[in-house]
Amino acid sequence: MMSLAGLQFRMWLLIAVLFSIIYGVVVTVGYSLGIVNSWVYLFLSLAMLFIQYMIGPKIIEWSMRVKYVTKSEQPQLYAMVSELAAASKIPMPKVGIADAAIPNAFAFGRWKADGRVCVTRGIMNLLSEDELRAVLAHEVSHLKNKDVLTITLLSVIPLILYRIAISTLYYGGGRRREEGNNAALIGMAAMLFYFITNLLVLYASRIREYFADRGAVSLGCAPKNLASALYKLVYGSARLDNASLKEVEGLKAFFANDPSRALNEIKELRQLDLDKSGTLDASELAALSSKKLNIGFAERLLEIMSTHPNMLKRIKQLSSYSAYKEDKKQARGYERINRS
Repeated sequence: MMSLAGLQFRMWLLIAVLFSIIYGVVVTVGYSLGIVNSWVYLFLSLAMLFIQYMIGPKIIEWSMRVKYVTKSEQPQLYAMVSELAAASKIPMPKVGIADAAIPNAFAFGRWKADGRVCVTRGIMNLLSEDELRAVLAHEVSHLKNKDVLTITLLSVIPLILYRIAISTLYYGGGRRREEGNNAALIGMAAMLFYFITNLLVLYASRIREYFADRGAVSLGCAPKNLASALYKLVYGSARLDNASLKEVEGLKAFFANDPSRALNEIKELRQLDLDKSGTLDASELAALSSKKLNIGFAERLLEIMSTHPNMLKRIKQLSSYSAYKEDKKQARGYERINRS
């Protein structure tokens, strides 16, 4: 499975590829169409993205019906977030509860000092204390890693390409025939690269989820607790009706898992719960670490189009962290024995 260095390398390589694509396309547009101000696409897209970035938190709060709580109102929840924020060395985020039946948690904000960590009403009675702490650690890690800012900045690239494609394909009238043919070719190329870069941004989002999972483990949460929590979130989402799922469709990128894939994922995950207890324990996670995953073509395709990794692969990755921690414990034990 992927190491931390491997995840970081993939992320930096992805960023380099995305910005190389946008640079090449914008320069090509400028040269081919003789547009000296082709960078106006970049300026307009950045301006739109900045506005979206600034008003985004209010839209999320309104859409999810978030109510922020104080320490006296929710002492246990507030204390967990406070401890995790202190351990992560980030400012204390606002703590909120969303009036939504779907069991989940999410983090958002413009910058570290503006962070917000929220849970839904549906998650409060579903997870154990250790499982809830693991999910909160995952969300706090998103804030620590500046994931909202990273994905927002990367999202500008498909946006620029889309606007180039639309402007050249549909608003290119009045040009001479030769210029019109060039514009059409550039427009089609921009549209193609729009789809490619959009897939790459989704891939970046999936990498950030792996980073946040690893961050939760580094904050002291046992991998089995996060794995069990994710399993329960999938199971809880799979039991909801379509109306409840559609209610949060536009915000699922912020969640700890993708609820729209729950019905498909629960079929794969049931095989992990060997004792049918409804949770995943350390032994079940250890059993997964030695298994070879068999993921069908349809599930692989769904993952490519999703903001979140395939859940079976994600829990498999958590099992590797669990094995790594156990190896370190054994190594420290052997060192103590040898010293004695």
